[in-house]
Amino acid sequence: MSDELVHAERLSPNFNERTLPISMVVLHYTEMKPVETALDRLCDPEAGVSAHYLISEEGIVTRLVPEEMRAWHAGASYWRGHKDVNSASIGIELDHPGHELGYREFSEPQFQALVPLLARIVKDYDIPRANVVGHSDVAPARKIDPGELFPWERLAEYGLCLRRPEKLELGDPFDNDGAFYLALERFGYDITDGHKAVEAFQRRWRPHRIDGEIDGQVRAILFQLLLDRDRGAAR
Repeated sequence: MSDELVHAERLSPNFNERTLPISMVVLHYTEMKPVETALDRLCDPEAGVSAHYLISEEGIVTRLVPEEMRAWHAGASYWRGHKDVNSASIGIELDHPGHELGYREFSEPQFQALVPLLARIVKDYDIPRANVVGHSDVAPARKIDPGELFPWERLAEYGLCLRRPEKLELGDPFDNDGAFYLALERFGYDITDGHKAVEAFQRRWRPHRIDGEIDGQVRAILFQLLLDRDRGAAR
């Protein structure tokens, strides 16, 4: 364990045994201020929630649950066939006011603390870049965090998540919206609530416009992501 990346430890009672190997990282925001409020909740047995790490806006990393244990951060969720995302993932909470308390850019010290921690986790468990996701990706009907201002592209520069497709190939394989939804499910999303699934996809892959509508640009982005994956370029 690379303890130099962890500045504090406050162990939560909210965990149990994993039933799956670690293959994912899920990023969240706390939507609580100050950070002590979030720490208290994540350690409260009555709340029944937790995460493996919380990173403050000042860049302080606190371990809450050992990585080998199953933290309770994702709730009812789904990603690429996994219905028990908690068992398959490491959860990282980012101290942030969220959409409820005044949505804003994520702090630089927080990002600088996240990068080495995430890099170590991805390396230790050989986690595919496509499986470094936001809470909204795995629970699109319920969650919108970490939201459209999270710097996914900066993480991608470090090879820690998938980059947004820049060059979109011509052509559209989706005959109708039903075909698009099936492709969205094939990529990894729960499409039970189709509109919310499209919003979650936009929040991650086209954050400047989130309307839940299946337009040409959204179709082209998904097509490109699937092409890249089929070519082995999206691990």
